[in-house]
Amino acid sequence: MKKKEHIKHYTLEELKTLPSKTDWTKIDALTDKKLEKLIAEDPEEYDLKPDWTRAKLVLGEPRKAISLRMDQDVLAWFKQQGKGYQARMRAVLRAYMDAHL
Repeated sequence: MKKKEHIKHYTLEELKTLPSKTDWTKIDALTDKKLEKLIAEDPEEYDLKPDWTRAKLVLGEPRKAISLRMDQDVLAWFKQQGKGYQARMRAVLRAYMDAHL
């Protein structure tokens, strides 16, 4: 019998309210040498050495500049989300396209 998994789902707003379990003051106080030593001693990181010999550079297709008339409130909302608003707008359009393929 398969062990029952405990999967929890959170909204972005719920995730923002969760307390951090990381002691960032302790981490910030570590020297680079001490941090590297702790990482090296971590059993999950043991002998984890990426093999870059077969790595390939993958470049995406170039984007095309267009002129698009946008409702002012929609544009203002995306801009209020901060830097990268155009990338988020592209992501929304792509998700819509993917959902309708």
